Order: sequence, then structure tokens, then C-alpha cells
Amino acid sequence: MGYAIAINKAWDNLIQLTTEKNFSVKFLADEYTIDSQKKSVFSLSCNVPAKDFTAILILHYLAQRIKGLPQLTGEWQVFRELAGIEGYYPTFRERAIEPIIRKYGSKPEEILSALKRLPGKKADLADISIIVEAFEGIPVLIKLMRADEEFGPEANILFDRSVAQIFCIEDIIVLAGIVAGSI
Repeated sequence: MGYAIAINKAWDNLIQLTTEKNFSVKFLADEYTIDSQKKSVFSLSCNVPAKDFTAILILHYLAQRIKGLPQLTGEWQVFRELAGIEGYYPTFRERAIEPIIRKYGSKPEEILSALKRLPGKKADLADISIIVEAFEGIPVLIKLMRADEEFGPEANILFDRSVAQIFCIEDIIVLAGIVAGSI
């Protein structure tokens, strides 16, 4: 019930944008088929329907892709720089940043192994960083900083400035959380 309103709204928006009924979207290492007649978002690699929060994210991305994705700016932006984030940062940190620190804080170089299963590349920022292609045209930069005598390990997730033209704040939190869980 929690996602019913959001998912119905996402389907209605998609159906208003196009008469096409079937779509395919790559999201991280998976491909999803979207059937607007059956209102289904289906993972091809897992052979199961997408979880509601993933389906909503995919439908929002697909709707924007149909309208036309904005050009990448090449400028990275931290979550706190997004407009309208008041009150959302603790949730973002809990769902996206802290899992990365727990997993890779003591051995940040191990994050490179994520590139064996996810589309992306190594970046030369911070102590170690990668750029994951979450969706086509939606890169996500993950930076890790090693612990030193003064501070513990730290991580951050950055987005191309164009992300705010594609997703709302809640979607960006969900996207970051899924990416963090996938690496």
C-alpha cells in the first residue's frame, strides 16, 4: 500500500507520454522490461517483478527518457547542493553513505571489484573513486577517503548536475541507496 499512489501516478504519467506499450531499460547490471498495458516492470536477470521502489525509479527515468534526457554537465554535485534537500540528508547518509563506509572503509581499494559486475569506470578523485553508470545518461560518482590519525574513513556520492532535472529528491535518495547496495 505504501507505494501504491506513487506507482499509479508514475504509470499514468508514462501512459500519457506515449502510445508505446513495451520498453527496455538498463539499470546497473540488470535489464528491465516495462509493459504499460500490464503495468509491469520485470527484471530479466532475476526473472522477477521489480520491487515497487525500483519500479517507480525506472518509470520516472523512462518518462524522462521519452521526454528527452538533459545533457550531462560534467560537473559533479554532492547531495547537499541539491535544491530542496532540507531534512533529507540524514536519510541519504543512512541509506547510501554509511553502507559504503561499513563495506569499504577499512579497505577502500576493494570498491574497484564492483566494476567487474557493474557498468562504470575508475576515477582519479579522492583516495579511490569509481563512476557507476546507474542508467544510461545517469552517472554516479562514489568517492572514498581513507582513515588517518585524525579522522575515520569517509565516503561520498556525487551526481552530475543534470540529475535534478531527471529525478526528485526522494528518487535521488532511492537511486543512491540502490547503487550503494549494489557495489
